[in-house]
Amino acid sequence: MAEEDIKTTRLELIETRGRVVLAEKGHNLLKQKQDVLILEFFKILGKAKDLRNELNTQMTAAFQGLAVAEAYHGIHELEAVALAVKTASGINVQVKNVMGVKIPEIRGRDVKKTLTERGYSVVGTSAKIDEAASAFEGALEMVIKLGETENALKRLVREIEKTKRRVNSLEFILIPRLKEKVKIISMRLEGLERDQFIALKIVKKKIAAKKAA
Repeated sequence: MAEEDIKTTRLELIETRGRVVLAEKGHNLLKQKQDVLILEFFKILGKAKDLRNELNTQMTAAFQGLAVAEAYHGIHELEAVALAVKTASGINVQVKNVMGVKIPEIRGRDVKKTLTERGYSVVGTSAKIDEAASAFEGALEMVIKLGETENALKRLVREIEKTKRRVNSLEFILIPRLKEKVKIISMRLEGLERDQFIALKIVKKKIAAKKAA
């Protein structure tokens, strides 16, 4: 806003001061939100790192178990066992709210199965296949948990960036502009009061001079 467009009235001064107070309150609230989101981000980031390490270990164990089962039964029998699985795993999704950010909570459904739930014949197979299947089920559970944490991280990063832009906009643009406006109006009003005081003194001197004459 150009200086010549600023209204030099006491009402404008009061309203602008009110806007400064409101903007500073909004800035403080957004800073608090940003701090909470950053804390939540680093908490989930640590969890994600642990899950990645656990998943790598679990996948290594699962593929080792698969290699043992393949050596024991052969690739064709393993394919037949895989095709016999009846119930596919699924997921359930709920949403939690963190400072206005909707973060999905993802839970696996029918991931861990009993021997009978897997669908292949227990009689015609060995424990090698059971161990490999169990290891991959464990890996799948970790993949789902890791998907939840990484999705949460992405959403938090977006919200942190958006909040940071709003904080910076208030801190470095809006609040300084409003304070400068308050300063300009105050200076103008003080100048007007001085001019009015001087004019009043001149008028009084003139009246006094007329009376003396």
